[in-house]
Amino acid sequence: MKKSILQRMAEEAVNRGESVEANASENPIPARRHSSPVITNVGKSLTHLGEDSILSLDPSRIERSPYQDRFNDDQDAEAELEALKASIASEGQKIPVLVRPHPTKPDHYQLAYGHRRLAAVKSLMADAERPETVKIKAHVRSLTDRQLIEEQAVENGVRENLTWIEQAMWAVQLKEAGLSHRAICPVLALSEAAVSHLFRVTSVIPTDIIFAIGRAKSVGRPKWTTLAELLKDDRKITAVRKLLETTEFQSKDGAGRIGMAIDRANGIIATEPNAAPEAVNFTLGDRLFGRMKNSSSGTTITIPKKEDAFASWLAERMPELVREYDHQSDRVK
Repeated sequence: MKKSILQRMAEEAVNRGESVEANASENPIPARRHSSPVITNVGKSLTHLGEDSILSLDPSRIERSPYQDRFNDDQDAEAELEALKASIASEGQKIPVLVRPHPTKPDHYQLAYGHRRLAAVKSLMADAERPETVKIKAHVRSLTDRQLIEEQAVENGVRENLTWIEQAMWAVQLKEAGLSHRAICPVLALSEAAVSHLFRVTSVIPTDIIFAIGRAKSVGRPKWTTLAELLKDDRKITAVRKLLETTEFQSKDGAGRIGMAIDRANGIIATEPNAAPEAVNFTLGDRLFGRMKNSSSGTTITIPKKEDAFASWLAERMPELVREYDHQSDRVK
């Protein structure tokens, strides 16, 4: 087994003729009583990585962690993935991923951290003429479920920070896995009050709306809290869901999508900037009797001033036309 990073540093000092114990006594380092859970885990991970062997594995045999801490199908994430893919293609994979042997599938693995690196290498594998030649560098270590979660916390806390809503949805995953609120706190490096707020928001906003908005890279707690307060009314949830399939909503980034969702929940319906209202002209030959326009606020009929006589005639006939329409509607029903 390879020696740890700290062991190698100590041996190098001895080889240079230095006394590790003497240096330690001459320049004592004060003990730190308090340390962030993420920083503590980083120290443990560095020691473990010094002891692990780096293997070249078949990327297709590596599955994601059973604890999903990141969103799929997000525009921001896709752009970042393409940049990483190009970097690995030109310069190679510089940092190995960490995996554990799959608990139920022989010769398969589950990812602890390195989600974006794995996705980039798998994409390169799909594009390669000889996919079997594409490998991924990985540390392999036996991990319990709890240790797997802790290793994910290292990556999220140091290298690839989760957005606020990704943290919230990961907290949901951890709770479903059986972790208590108190146990989730060190994993996310958050206070109990902060973790409780994550659950208050995710208990109100439906999952489909959260994933439709996406990881929302630039959006923090205040906007998600605002949306959650609005969606306590089920009618507003229905209104926001109608928005999710529109072209304008899908074309926005995370900040734009949550902004549109909040507006819709507040009853504000924006019209598409380049969409002209549908119009129907009532004509006879070259003569224009009126024009009907549809807009987000309703339907308007405009009759030219020179057709005032037609307007008066239509106003007199309107009660009869309404009755005729109502009678036909009853027959259709």
